[in-house]
Amino acid sequence: MPPREDELRTSVDPQRLTAPGLRCLFTALPVWTPELVQEQRFGNRAPTQAAVLLPLVMHPRPTLLLTQRTMHLSTHSGQIALPGGKLDDTDADATAAALRETFEEIGLSPERVEVLGALPIYTTGTAFVVTPVVGLVQPGFVLQPNSHEVDAVFEVPLDFLMNPANHRRHALEWEGAVREWYSMPYQEATPQGAQERFIWGATAGMLRNFYRLLIA
Repeated sequence: MPPREDELRTSVDPQRLTAPGLRCLFTALPVWTPELVQEQRFGNRAPTQAAVLLPLVMHPRPTLLLTQRTMHLSTHSGQIALPGGKLDDTDADATAAALRETFEEIGLSPERVEVLGALPIYTTGTAFVVTPVVGLVQPGFVLQPNSHEVDAVFEVPLDFLMNPANHRRHALEWEGAVREWYSMPYQEATPQGAQERFIWGATAGMLRNFYRLLIA
Protein backbone atom coordinates (compact mmCIF):
# COMPACT_ATOMS: atom_id res chain seq x y z
CA MET A 1 0.00 0.00 0.00
CA PRO A 2 1.47 3.40 -0.95
CA PRO A 3 2.39 5.54 2.07
CA ARG A 4 0.41 8.66 2.82
CA GLU A 5 2.15 11.91 1.97
CA ASP A 6 2.33 12.95 5.65
CA GLU A 7 4.06 9.67 6.50
CA LEU A 8 6.77 10.40 3.96
CA ARG A 9 7.64 13.52 5.95
CA THR A 10 7.42 12.05 9.45
CA SER A 11 10.69 12.27 11.36
CA VAL A 12 11.86 9.62 13.80
CA ASP A 13 12.15 10.77 17.41
CA PRO A 14 15.95 10.83 18.01
CA GLN A 15 15.40 9.17 21.40
CA ARG A 16 14.10 6.07 19.61
CA LEU A 17 17.48 5.66 17.89
CA THR A 18 19.31 5.29 21.23
CA ALA A 19 19.88 2.00 23.03
CA PRO A 20 17.33 2.80 25.78
CA GLY A 21 14.80 4.00 23.21
CA LEU A 22 15.17 0.88 21.07
CA ARG A 23 14.95 -1.43 24.07
CA CYS A 24 11.77 0.34 25.18
CA LEU A 25 10.30 0.11 21.68
CA PHE A 26 10.77 -3.65 21.44
CA THR A 27 9.62 -4.23 25.02
CA ALA A 28 6.22 -2.71 24.24
CA LEU A 29 5.71 -2.74 20.48
CA PRO A 30 3.16 -0.22 19.20
CA VAL A 31 0.38 -1.17 16.82
CA TRP A 32 1.77 -0.72 13.33
CA THR A 33 1.58 -2.12 9.81
CA PRO A 34 4.65 -2.91 7.68
CA GLU A 35 4.65 -1.17 4.33
CA LEU A 36 6.36 -3.96 2.39
CA VAL A 37 6.00 -7.68 2.98
CA GLN A 38 6.37 -9.40 -0.41
CA GLU A 39 8.12 -8.54 -3.64
CA GLN A 40 6.79 -9.51 -7.03
CA ARG A 41 7.88 -13.09 -7.65
CA PHE A 42 10.23 -13.92 -10.50
CA GLY A 43 11.74 -17.27 -11.34
CA ASN A 44 10.52 -20.60 -10.01
CA ARG A 45 12.69 -21.22 -6.96
CA ALA A 46 11.05 -23.06 -4.09
CA PRO A 47 10.52 -20.85 -1.02
CA THR A 48 13.51 -20.85 1.33
CA GLN A 49 13.42 -19.79 4.98
CA ALA A 50 16.12 -17.24 5.81
CA ALA A 51 17.06 -14.71 8.45
CA VAL A 52 19.15 -11.55 8.53
CA LEU A 53 20.52 -9.39 11.33
CA LEU A 54 20.15 -5.63 11.63
CA PRO A 55 23.34 -5.03 13.69
CA LEU A 56 22.86 -1.56 15.24
CA VAL A 57 26.24 -0.35 16.47
CA MET A 58 25.79 1.89 19.50
CA HIS A 59 28.29 4.65 18.76
CA PRO A 60 27.35 8.11 20.06
CA ARG A 61 25.78 8.40 16.59
CA PRO A 62 24.44 4.84 16.06
CA THR A 63 25.13 3.05 12.79
CA LEU A 64 23.92 -0.03 10.92
CA LEU A 65 26.47 -2.61 9.84
CA LEU A 66 26.01 -3.70 6.20
CA THR A 67 27.88 -5.88 3.73
CA GLN A 68 28.57 -5.82 0.02
CA ARG A 69 28.16 -9.31 -1.42
CA THR A 70 30.77 -10.73 -3.80
CA MET A 71 29.97 -10.84 -7.50
CA HIS A 72 30.15 -14.63 -7.94
CA LEU A 73 27.34 -15.57 -5.53
CA SER A 74 24.35 -17.30 -7.11
CA THR A 75 21.72 -14.88 -5.73
CA HIS A 76 21.83 -11.14 -5.06
CA SER A 77 25.47 -10.97 -6.14
CA GLY A 78 27.21 -7.64 -5.70
CA GLN A 79 24.33 -6.14 -3.73
CA ILE A 80 24.35 -4.33 -0.41
CA ALA A 81 22.93 -6.70 2.18
CA LEU A 82 22.26 -7.31 5.83
CA PRO A 83 24.36 -10.21 7.15
CA GLY A 84 22.40 -13.44 7.21
CA GLY A 85 21.31 -16.41 5.13
CA LYS A 86 19.33 -19.63 4.99
CA LEU A 87 18.07 -21.47 8.06
CA ASP A 88 19.83 -24.76 8.73
CA ASP A 89 18.28 -27.82 10.35
CA THR A 90 20.56 -27.21 13.33
CA ASP A 91 19.23 -23.68 13.95
CA ALA A 92 16.80 -23.44 16.86
CA ASP A 93 14.95 -20.56 15.20
CA ALA A 94 15.36 -17.55 12.91
CA THR A 95 17.28 -15.60 15.55
CA ALA A 96 19.80 -18.42 15.92
CA ALA A 97 20.18 -18.53 12.13
CA ALA A 98 20.73 -14.78 11.86
CA LEU A 99 23.40 -14.85 14.57
CA ARG A 100 25.13 -17.92 13.11
CA GLU A 101 25.14 -16.57 9.57
CA THR A 102 26.41 -13.18 10.74
CA PHE A 103 29.30 -14.85 12.53
CA GLU A 104 30.10 -16.99 9.48
CA GLU A 105 29.92 -14.01 7.09
CA ILE A 106 31.69 -11.25 9.01
CA GLY A 107 33.03 -12.77 12.23
CA LEU A 108 30.75 -10.86 14.60
CA SER A 109 30.34 -13.11 17.63
CA PRO A 110 26.76 -13.82 18.79
CA GLU A 111 27.87 -12.93 22.34
CA ARG A 112 28.33 -9.33 21.21
CA VAL A 113 24.72 -9.00 19.98
CA GLU A 114 21.88 -7.97 22.29
CA VAL A 115 18.84 -9.26 20.41
CA LEU A 116 15.82 -6.96 20.77
CA GLY A 117 13.28 -8.75 18.59
CA ALA A 118 12.27 -9.21 14.97
CA LEU A 119 10.50 -7.30 12.22
CA PRO A 120 7.72 -8.85 10.11
CA ILE A 121 8.72 -11.51 7.60
CA TYR A 122 9.77 -10.13 4.21
CA THR A 123 9.55 -12.34 1.10
CA THR A 124 11.93 -11.49 -1.73
CA GLY A 125 11.26 -11.89 -5.44
CA THR A 126 13.72 -14.79 -5.38
CA ALA A 127 11.49 -16.62 -2.85
CA PHE A 128 13.57 -16.11 0.26
CA VAL A 129 11.20 -15.84 3.24
CA VAL A 130 13.28 -13.60 5.48
CA THR A 131 12.97 -12.87 9.19
CA PRO A 132 14.82 -9.62 10.02
CA VAL A 133 16.28 -9.77 13.56
CA VAL A 134 17.21 -6.51 15.29
CA GLY A 135 20.17 -6.42 17.67
CA LEU A 136 22.36 -3.91 19.47
CA VAL A 137 26.14 -4.19 19.19
CA GLN A 138 28.60 -2.27 21.35
CA PRO A 139 31.64 -0.77 19.55
CA GLY A 140 35.07 -2.34 19.92
CA PHE A 141 34.55 -5.55 17.94
CA VAL A 142 37.00 -6.87 15.35
CA LEU A 143 35.48 -8.37 12.22
CA GLN A 144 36.79 -11.21 10.04
CA PRO A 145 34.80 -11.10 6.79
CA ASN A 146 34.47 -14.27 4.76
CA SER A 147 36.11 -13.25 1.46
CA HIS A 148 34.10 -15.85 -0.47
CA GLU A 149 30.81 -14.15 0.41
CA VAL A 150 31.69 -10.58 1.41
CA ASP A 151 33.49 -7.93 -0.61
CA ALA A 152 33.20 -5.21 2.03
CA VAL A 153 31.72 -4.43 5.44
CA PHE A 154 30.78 -0.85 6.25
CA GLU A 155 28.61 1.23 8.57
CA VAL A 156 25.89 3.75 7.70
CA PRO A 157 24.51 6.23 10.25
CA LEU A 158 21.16 4.99 11.47
CA ASP A 159 19.65 8.47 11.40
CA PHE A 160 20.50 8.69 7.68
CA LEU A 161 18.73 5.41 6.93
CA MET A 162 15.72 6.33 9.06
CA ASN A 163 15.30 9.76 7.45
CA PRO A 164 12.47 9.51 4.88
CA ALA A 165 14.14 12.28 2.85
CA ASN A 166 16.75 9.65 1.92
CA HIS A 167 14.19 7.04 0.78
CA ARG A 168 13.72 6.98 -2.98
CA ARG A 169 10.74 5.15 -4.46
CA HIS A 170 11.18 3.51 -7.87
CA ALA A 171 8.78 1.90 -10.33
CA LEU A 172 9.62 -0.10 -13.45
CA GLU A 173 7.40 -1.99 -15.87
CA TRP A 174 8.79 -5.50 -16.21
CA GLU A 175 7.18 -8.46 -17.99
CA GLY A 176 3.80 -6.75 -18.13
CA ALA A 177 3.71 -5.72 -14.47
CA VAL A 178 4.95 -2.72 -12.54
CA ARG A 179 7.67 -3.52 -10.03
CA GLU A 180 8.20 -1.00 -7.21
CA TRP A 181 11.06 -0.75 -4.74
CA TYR A 182 12.96 1.65 -2.49
CA SER A 183 16.58 2.71 -2.53
CA MET A 184 18.69 4.60 0.01
CA PRO A 185 21.91 5.65 -1.76
CA TYR A 186 24.66 6.53 0.71
CA GLN A 187 27.93 8.33 0.04
CA GLU A 188 30.58 6.68 2.19
CA ALA A 189 33.71 8.71 2.91
CA THR A 190 36.82 6.63 2.21
CA PRO A 191 40.55 7.49 2.00
CA GLN A 192 40.12 7.33 -1.79
CA GLY A 193 37.17 9.75 -1.73
CA ALA A 194 33.40 9.36 -1.62
CA GLN A 195 32.03 5.96 -2.62
CA GLU A 196 28.34 5.39 -3.28
CA ARG A 197 26.78 2.44 -1.48
CA PHE A 198 23.53 1.83 -3.35
CA ILE A 199 21.18 0.25 -0.83
CA TRP A 200 18.08 -1.04 -2.55
CA GLY A 201 15.71 -3.97 -3.02
CA ALA A 202 15.02 -6.29 -0.10
CA THR A 203 17.53 -4.57 2.20
CA ALA A 204 15.95 -1.16 1.59
CA GLY A 205 12.47 -2.69 1.94
CA MET A 206 13.24 -4.14 5.37
CA LEU A 207 14.81 -0.86 6.46
CA ARG A 208 11.71 0.97 5.26
CA ASN A 209 9.62 -1.30 7.47
CA PHE A 210 11.95 -0.54 10.38
CA TYR A 211 11.37 3.18 9.76
CA ARG A 212 7.59 2.60 9.79
CA LEU A 213 7.92 0.86 13.16
CA LEU A 214 10.00 3.71 14.57
CA ILE A 215 7.38 6.33 13.65
CA ALA A 216 4.40 4.25 14.86
